[in-house]
Amino acid sequence: MTNKVESKSRSRLVDFLLILLIILPLAGAMALKVLTTPDAPLSEGVQISGAQIYFTIPLPIQPLPITAAQINSWAVMLSILGICLYLTHGIKVVPDSKRQLAAEWIVETVTKLVRDNMGTKFLGFAPFVAGILALSALSSLSSLLGLFPPTSDMNVVVGWAILVFILITHYKLQGGLWNYIKGFFSPIPFFAPLNVIGEFATPISMAFRHYGNVMSGMVISVLIAFALRNLSAMLLGWLPGFLGQIPFLQVGLPAVLSLYFDIFSGCMQAFIFAMLTMMNIATAVPEEE
Repeated sequence: MTNKVESKSRSRLVDFLLILLIILPLAGAMALKVLTTPDAPLSEGVQISGAQIYFTIPLPIQPLPITAAQINSWAVMLSILGICLYLTHGIKVVPDSKRQLAAEWIVETVTKLVRDNMGTKFLGFAPFVAGILALSALSSLSSLLGLFPPTSDMNVVVGWAILVFILITHYKLQGGLWNYIKGFFSPIPFFAPLNVIGEFATPISMAFRHYGNVMSGMVISVLIAFALRNLSAMLLGWLPGFLGQIPFLQVGLPAVLSLYFDIFSGCMQAFIFAMLTMMNIATAVPEEE
């Protein structure tokens, strides 16, 4: 009886530590932003800036800036690690907890997604695809916490696209170096320059599509909020006292747009990026004779 009580207490302690691992990285990123953001003077225009630079590491070739996008990316990855450990802590052969059922549902859903789009021989890619989905979606959703979303930084999504491009090239080379080179001259040698451009256009298009859709949503939300503030001041500025300074027209619509661009659009772009990754890798593998 004593051993069961101690085991249950130890399990609860581990759960508590894992929950802290989920929360603390994002909370730390939020605190870092609050402590390091300077008080900017009020401006009448629209200001849309990139990721804040926290500090710079001097290197021989050029300095390496450490930005909010990098810090927030690591915070999201640590939170994802905490979520995975929490969902899989204390798993049993026969599920007896909701979190184990949730973990099994995630595994089954991603496995089915990979099987339907890549085939059974690519089932080993399910964890990789799940990681892409989680990292991209949670990076976009971090904007709901007031953080700079890493998916709004071109450097971050280009890094993801380069990783996918390396995987694509790796599997194309499995058919032999000569076959890989010969593929650039198919169907006729005249198409070789276009095929080379198309080869390198894959990671570029993936990166720009993801970055452009996320960043455009942020820009549209800021522009609409700015326009509603000015419209409110023009139509309701005659109200006495502080009432004339309250942007009444900003209530409602920006929140709805935030739900669309931050939640729906962010999750949709994560799904599209994962789908493009699966299709490009699956088509890169040479067919067996």
